[in-house]
Amino acid sequence: MSTKEFLRRFEEIIVHILIGMMIIVIFLATIELGWIIIKDILRPPLFMLEISDLVEIFGFFLLVLIGIELLETIKAYLIENIVHVDIVIEVALIAIARKIIILDLDKYDGVTLVGIAAIIFSITFAFFAIRRRRSPNLG
Repeated sequence: MSTKEFLRRFEEIIVHILIGMMIIVIFLATIELGWIIIKDILRPPLFMLEISDLVEIFGFFLLVLIGIELLETIKAYLIENIVHVDIVIEVALIAIARKIIILDLDKYDGVTLVGIAAIIFSITFAFFAIRRRRSPNLG
């Protein structure tokens, strides 16, 4: 077996292991999300969620979505041997949206918030630039 063939096979095995681990993590995160929802709904007063509970639930939903998108990225890499930048940018957008949802504005100074805004702008610009490059008739 040549070195090139060995490395290709090694990479394929690692990607399969990553997919298996990602499936386990997404499954466990989904169970955790279900547990959080049930626990919060059944806590008195019944079926009433506080804002902090909703923020936690929405953050977990987005965390599961991030996992699913990462799984999609790994799967695309396995099938096509290409990292799809648009999927990675989508994961970044979901991650920053999650950060914004769970963000406690009182804990951060103005410079940090401007930095977060710059990250949002940069990722959004990259997302639309990639989409426009692939479909010039979008805008």
